[in-house]
Amino acid sequence: MQKTRKAVALISGGLDSMLAAKVVLDQGVHVEGINFYTGFCVEGHTHAIRKQDRAKPKRNNALWVAEQLGVPLHIIDVVEEYKDVVINPKHGYGSNLNPCLDCKGFMVHHAHRWMEENAYDFIITGEVLGQRPMSQRRDTLPLIARESGAGDRLLRPLCAKLLPPTLPEREGWVDREQLLAFNGRSRKPQMALAAHYDLTDYAQPAGGCCFLTDPNYTTKLADLWQSRGDKRYELDDIMLLKVGRHLRPRPHFKLIVGREEGENNFLEGYRRRYTHLRSLSHSGPLVLIDGETDNDDLHLAARLAARFCQGRSAAAVRMSITPRGGAPYEIEVPPLNSDDIPQEWYL
Repeated sequence: MQKTRKAVALISGGLDSMLAAKVVLDQGVHVEGINFYTGFCVEGHTHAIRKQDRAKPKRNNALWVAEQLGVPLHIIDVVEEYKDVVINPKHGYGSNLNPCLDCKGFMVHHAHRWMEENAYDFIITGEVLGQRPMSQRRDTLPLIARESGAGDRLLRPLCAKLLPPTLPEREGWVDREQLLAFNGRSRKPQMALAAHYDLTDYAQPAGGCCFLTDPNYTTKLADLWQSRGDKRYELDDIMLLKVGRHLRPRPHFKLIVGREEGENNFLEGYRRRYTHLRSLSHSGPLVLIDGETDNDDLHLAARLAARFCQGRSAAAVRMSITPRGGAPYEIEVPPLNSDDIPQEWYL
């Protein structure tokens, strides 16, 4: 009897990885999914916090994909190991702070290690030749296979016919004729294949699943690194960058201002770690201060915070200031006018 081959599929939660796994599953291969948590994933954070996202499905798309495919999913926390990819990418960044080539190599490397530890035969990814300018070019696809250690045990079912045959194809574990030749940035072939499989509910193609591709987010991350003098971060740092309005009125401190009830509730969990402000005389947001401040800085911060409360047009707003680890006290300040807030303060 022919041995049933086993493959581990990188499942991001997007359409490409879903289809790649499905194509191989349909050939009788035993497939299990693997998903790496880096801390920079889009879903599951702001969608659960902000009112404007409440209509969106509150789901982990990788888990949802695995359920649709009927395969187990292994979610692996790589937050600490991934830091070196973000801070020191060998192949550099994309248009923002996205180390896409290093990231893909990192994930395939870890999938290859999991494959060996669990006696699986090969790895599946949803890469498509020519789809992404940094990591899915004809010259970078072999680089990922080589540097990750996966070699020709890395199968890309969606574009396999455009690439040299891999070990699973040469050995007959999968039929190369049933693989695909997708190429380029258009997602129409993927959507047509999804329709063929009767898959209608999937994450938006090309929607992006990583905050490191978001220019607004990476501006705040770059600012964090510049303010600290080095490229370091903790998980709480990158979580806070996803929430609130960020302003840096002076180089040594910034404000994080909740924009709505969900964000204020989220920021409440951090208030004991930071000096924080809130309006006592008018409805308004919780404001965290990240950095070291003197009395003059706190006065400016209070006036800024007052600008974002319901008393922005009042002559004065009574504010509560609670220093980190200290007792709260009250001051009364005139809110800053919008004309007094330079655009460059907004991150």
